[in-house]
Amino acid sequence: MIYIILPAYNEEKGLSDLLGEIKKTINKEVITFAYQVVLINDGSTDHTGEIAYSSAKNLSLRIITHEKNRGLGEALKSGLNYIFPYLKNEDVVITLDADNTHSPGLIPQMVEKINQEGEQLVIASRFCQGGKEVGLHFFRRFLSRGAYWILSFFFLYQGVKDYTSGYRAYSGNLLKQATALYGEKFITEKGFTVMVEILIKLRKLKPKICEIPLSLRYDLKKSKSKIKIVPTVVRYFILLIKNIILKRNC
Repeated sequence: MIYIILPAYNEEKGLSDLLGEIKKTINKEVITFAYQVVLINDGSTDHTGEIAYSSAKNLSLRIITHEKNRGLGEALKSGLNYIFPYLKNEDVVITLDADNTHSPGLIPQMVEKINQEGEQLVIASRFCQGGKEVGLHFFRRFLSRGAYWILSFFFLYQGVKDYTSGYRAYSGNLLKQATALYGEKFITEKGFTVMVEILIKLRKLKPKICEIPLSLRYDLKKSKSKIKIVPTVVRYFILLIKNIILKRNC
């Protein structure tokens, strides 16, 4: 089973295109096992919910609704909590953004890396060879690279350059190990820093990990950016300091 977890907050302008691309990708590829898209409507105030429900007849789609916006971390947590009772070691869990900046066309390659090559975590990376960013503001580029420099110093993953990418594939086995180790504390961050938190915590399990090139298409993004720069940067530093202290005490 492939689970595609899709957190969505006020994405009415691009969601229909994205879900259409997911369906096209799945239909195009010869995939011999089932899939399910798990969309978390994270307190949207636009027509995200209606668009999702209208797409349900064309996709294997499960919709989870938060009445209020809780943030990316809480949305991912809801998606993972939904699939965990059904998750098997051989399953693959994909996470990607719902703003149409991540191409679903990478999903078959990510699944192959796990099922055929034995990877446990695959990151779609802007910074590995062949990756690029299109239409992204200079300051956001600087922040992403700054996160890599700092995080790789304290929590090095050999060969990983994109620590903040939300487009990833996880083996079911790896997530089951993480849940057994951390329980409900596997995800505690509520905002965008959750992607770094997950990487830091998975590091303890020493997963087999690789990157594939991602063309981040911010020029295709039709919704406003949800990230609040200053609070997010502050939260990154708090997360970093907390985990450095934990690392030294282990």
